Amino acid sequence: MTEKNKEIKKTAEAHGTLSEEVAQEKAQSPEEVSTEMIKEETEKEVAVEAEAKEEAVKEIVEKETAAKESGKPKKYARRGEPTTEEIMAAWTPKTKLGLDVKSGKIKNIDEILDGNKCILEPQIVDKLLTLKIDLIAQGQAKGKFGGGKRRAWRQTQRITKEGGVLTFSAMAVCGDEDGHIGIGKGRARETLPARDKATRKSKLNIMKVTRGCAAFDCNCPENHTVPFEVNGKSGSVGVRLTPAPQGTGLVCANELKKVLRMAGVKDVYSRVSGKTRTTFNTVKACIEALRETNRK
Repeated sequence: MTEKNKEIKKTAEAHGTLSEEVAQEKAQSPEEVSTEMIKEETEKEVAVEAEAKEEAVKEIVEKETAAKESGKPKKYARRGEPTTEEIMAAWTPKTKLGLDVKSGKIKNIDEILDGNKCILEPQIVDKLLTLKIDLIAQGQAKGKFGGGKRRAWRQTQRITKEGGVLTFSAMAVCGDEDGHIGIGKGRARETLPARDKATRKSKLNIMKVTRGCAAFDCNCPENHTVPFEVNGKSGSVGVRLTPAPQGTGLVCANELKKVLRMAGVKDVYSRVSGKTRTTFNTVKACIEALRETNRK
């Protein structure tokens, strides 16, 4: 192939499909052809970079909006502790229910709860719900005359030949503030493993809470209170929840407020009887009362 034909072919590639006369005219000025080719390549690179920047900005905006809608503060993982995204990416389901959830066959947690299916993997709940987790203050720090501050860890001691063996227990409550809640208790020789056990069990014990507007002096369309008067009992503690009009708030103990907020209940009257210093039984009685809202 001669040099002239090579230049004609070069111009044809640069300008697309051209007639032979136009190609010959373009071939007479190879410098212009090369500059046009360089210009087209730079325009393509600029366009690709702009698209990549737009996609990155879209991802950041989507994450920020999702965080604002969920109302969940940004959580930073401790050193060496995997994040929720990493856990979900590395999750390999071991049950048929887990396979259905990960494959997308089940997209709503209510399908599982209404069918009375047993949840054996906490990742199932993480996949279907955006949960908030809190610890119940059931322990007490040391203080003079029993005046220690309440804390999340309850410490017990078992006396052996080697000395006292400490055990820590924690109680966690999780919910999406939209009608789903679960509690769990964990024990370990250290505080963080006890917290992790309690969090895992609370996700496995997730349940549905029915809400409504049932106060005699309120007739709004929102589901802000319990649908009717419900009672729960655990040990010697009994809890009664009564519907309240909108704006009343949660008229109950501080630890019960955590539970009711996680369940999405905004207004309620309560009455508690028994030895309420046993926080575990008090919270469990409240959960049993919320379970009664599903009564038909």
